[in-house]
Amino acid sequence: MQSTRTLTDKIFLVLKGLGMGAANKVPGVSGGVVAFVAGFYEEFIYSLQKFNGKAFKLLINGRFQSFFRYINGRFICLLFLGMIISYFSVSKLLDYLIIHYELYVWSVFFGMIIGSIYYLSKDFDGWCTKAYVSLFIGIIIGISISFLDPAKENDHLLFVLFCGMISVSGMTLPGFSGSFILILLGNYVLLLVDSVNALYDTFFDVFTGNFSFLDNPERIRMLKILGVFTLGSVAGLITFSHILNYVLKHYRNITLSLLMGFIIGSLGVVWPWKETMYKINSSGNFILDSRGEKIIENYERFIPQLNNETFIAIGFVIIGILTVLSLEWYGQKTRKIKS
Repeated sequence: MQSTRTLTDKIFLVLKGLGMGAANKVPGVSGGVVAFVAGFYEEFIYSLQKFNGKAFKLLINGRFQSFFRYINGRFICLLFLGMIISYFSVSKLLDYLIIHYELYVWSVFFGMIIGSIYYLSKDFDGWCTKAYVSLFIGIIIGISISFLDPAKENDHLLFVLFCGMISVSGMTLPGFSGSFILILLGNYVLLLVDSVNALYDTFFDVFTGNFSFLDNPERIRMLKILGVFTLGSVAGLITFSHILNYVLKHYRNITLSLLMGFIIGSLGVVWPWKETMYKINSSGNFILDSRGEKIIENYERFIPQLNNETFIAIGFVIIGILTVLSLEWYGQKTRKIKS
């Protein structure tokens, strides 16, 4: 699938990586949905499953150009460049927006998921009994996950490795939110906030010539945790991509209907009108995380009253839907030009 890409294609691919990175960090939103809607999901899975024995042989034999072409390197590098930029920029902006404009942010994501359901279903012509059963199972799993209670934080390195492997599923399984899985596992703040902030602070210290962090055991601990989490994520990403490539090749209709079910089920997670429920100890006080912030237990969803705030939120839902339709329109236009 290695192809010549124009400068516009490269810029848009980085932007898509930005979208995937931002979506992966938001609980309830799947980066895989961005890949699906933007029309590069199958190329993404195809490229990841190219990290195999043949690629390893090319690498250790010093055939770097052949290795780069074999793994569709230009596509992977541009996409992951966008994700990395996102984690240190867009995701910070999202953190701010969720704190100050939570309802409207969730409304946009809710609209985007509705749009992605339309995108998936409109061209799907493989409906049969097995596909309907698969769709139903996906919906049940997606809804069930949204109502599970989070566990306690656990920084054991083997558990952190497991978190990395399972959370990265959000990039390969549309509708299966990796960040929400981390909330359920109790390690969202530890792995996507504290450890990332530690890495950000370390980069800043190194850039300014300050190496005092080497004598900071807490900083070293967080960097070690992030390293193990990253290792687990890479291993999980490659493993899931091989599995998905196989099932898409042999059970395409069942797999797509199951993924569609995941996405439909995830609507409950991103329902905009909800009240955050925080963990409380036996004394009735909020339980705080390592940063002194309240720990989320789950969300209590409700039907909104018809007022100005609700109408504005509905407007943002429509914006989310139109965003997805615009991406679809762009994808179709690009495919027509290339063909």
